Amino acid sequence: MKAWTSGSGYSVSNKTLIKDARHSATALGIAAEGVNQLHTVCGVMLYDSEAANSWLPTPDHLVNSLLAKAYGSLGAGGNVCYAAGSDSAKRTRALNYLSKGVGLLSEASALIKSDLSS
Repeated sequence: MKAWTSGSGYSVSNKTLIKDARHSATALGIAAEGVNQLHTVCGVMLYDSEAANSWLPTPDHLVNSLLAKAYGSLGAGGNVCYAAGSDSAKRTRALNYLSKGVGLLSEASALIKSDLSS
């Protein structure tokens, strides 16, 4: 696991995804936020989640499953966000995906930390 985390840039990638999710959520929460701004922040979210996903699989099957689900949720959030425009239901759906993805990242991070300490 140690070789995978350093080789994949996991720590930097994880921080980037959390920052991306925060920026996307902020933009989604502003009703007057324009389509161009959503396209920018949500496009970055999608791109970064796909880049992180390219480093799978991990040596730990449970971590791999959690990260795959996290990256999938974050990517789905980026896609829905990108297309949301002023549609409040789509904005809420995108926020739900992003929230789920960040939660799964947190769970995976705890397992990775445990793996690295043993």
